[in-house]
Amino acid sequence: MNTILSVNINKVATIRNARGGDIPDLVQVAMDCEKFGAQGITVHPRPDERHIRYDDVYALCQKLTVEFNIEGNPTSRFMQLVLDVKPHQVTLVPDAVDALTSDSGWNTILHRSFLTDIVKEMKQAGIRTSIFTGTEIEMIETAAAIGTDRIELYTGPYARHFPQDRKAAILPFVRAAEAARTAGLEINAGHDLNLSNLGYFIAQIPFIREVSIGHALISDALYYGLKETIRLYREQTAVADNGTA
Repeated sequence: MNTILSVNINKVATIRNARGGDIPDLVQVAMDCEKFGAQGITVHPRPDERHIRYDDVYALCQKLTVEFNIEGNPTSRFMQLVLDVKPHQVTLVPDAVDALTSDSGWNTILHRSFLTDIVKEMKQAGIRTSIFTGTEIEMIETAAAIGTDRIELYTGPYARHFPQDRKAAILPFVRAAEAARTAGLEINAGHDLNLSNLGYFIAQIPFIREVSIGHALISDALYYGLKETIRLYREQTAVADNGTA
């Protein structure tokens, strides 16, 4: 199974917003990512629009030909956006309004009723849904009961522990991914994945359907250029196919 690389372009919008105007051109960067081999584009609009703005999402949906993934906390405004745009996938993330970045998965037990209603609405609109989770088995099994198509494993803890002991770092994620697959879910992954730790993650869990990577990839592009960086990340997502780790 090939793992799709979806490039999160939030950081590009952050650079643009630092000076105002339209440099860099967010839509052009997204189209360049497509041209250079990205198989998806991810955006995560936040209530304060400090990076991706809501009007960016409308502009992008008119141009993209690869998979479009919109992440966010399903507030009423966010829900209106995704129902207008109808992306291929919506990833539900339990961000606080003032969150610097996504740092935890849903408590699917506590929020089961709320998430069930959201997922039902997404299904009625023909939008694939993914729920952002940690590695707790009970949370993943409840996500399956809610009716989501996929989960996205929050890989921050893996990235933090990888330099010290990669085998210990990956173990909870292998167990969580196996539990998700047993429950009938497809699996995405994202947060702090990079050129150092991505290949090992995919090699150990070769049935990951998609990884969403932004901060590290855009940072690497400062050194390697965007085209070469996407090539390098695509190379890492292919390790399960060629047997390397």
